[in-house]
Amino acid sequence: MRTRADIECWLTDMDGVLVHESRPIPGAAELLAQWRDAGTPFLVLTNNPFYTPRDLSARLALSGLDVPEDRLWTSALATADFLKSQLPGGTAFVIGEAGLTTALHEAGYVMTETNPDYVVIGETRRYSFDAITQAIRFINAGARFIITNPDATGPTPSGVVPATGSFAALITHATGKAPYVVGKPNPMMFRSAMNRIGAHSENTGMIGDRMDTDVVAGIEAGLHTVLVMTGISDRAEVERYPFRPDEILDSVADLVDAQPAESDLPELL
Repeated sequence: MRTRADIECWLTDMDGVLVHESRPIPGAAELLAQWRDAGTPFLVLTNNPFYTPRDLSARLALSGLDVPEDRLWTSALATADFLKSQLPGGTAFVIGEAGLTTALHEAGYVMTETNPDYVVIGETRRYSFDAITQAIRFINAGARFIITNPDATGPTPSGVVPATGSFAALITHATGKAPYVVGKPNPMMFRSAMNRIGAHSENTGMIGDRMDTDVVAGIEAGLHTVLVMTGISDRAEVERYPFRPDEILDSVADLVDAQPAESDLPELL
């Protein structure tokens, strides 16, 4: 059975693993420094397509975490990578923010409101009736429907707000067509991230805080999975699922200068 000793590359979720409400989680800065000092290939992943890697790097720096732009992989970047592989030089009608539109432009896509190849929906706080109506009409006319991530709600300081998945559901109900979801829990996001750093599933680990996205997608991508207790999941929730992560840790602090450990999976069975 593969253990942590076999892991040479790491993917890690951001929210709930490295930061919580803009505050660094203890051990996160040290783990990132450990990877940098050891030359360990890694990427920090987020399902949030709102920000560009430069924006995210700056926001993480304000939290005390040093994550260069090229160490960040968002669902927007994964979506742009996917579309480029499917139809190079295509066109898209996009509802989203700079994180998504910048990624698509850099992938060679043209944003258009005339007969697009794709309708692409991402995170924004400026959804409009007119834009959603256009999206519905384009999809009915044959445009393929893509969303960056399935999250139905997103957090704000004043409470939850509707997110990509909620508006996608509205469009699906109006068109009868379900979108293709690129972000987690689609393991494609992990595979595209591994391609970015030249990693292979046999020697790559994934750290996350959610059983329903991070762990299941990591398992389906063939990765060594680590669940931390600093975000959404707790040990009681783990028991609700028919699958298990390879390791369950209190936080990423347990990975700092840690000796390679055997999977704790047998202890859970």
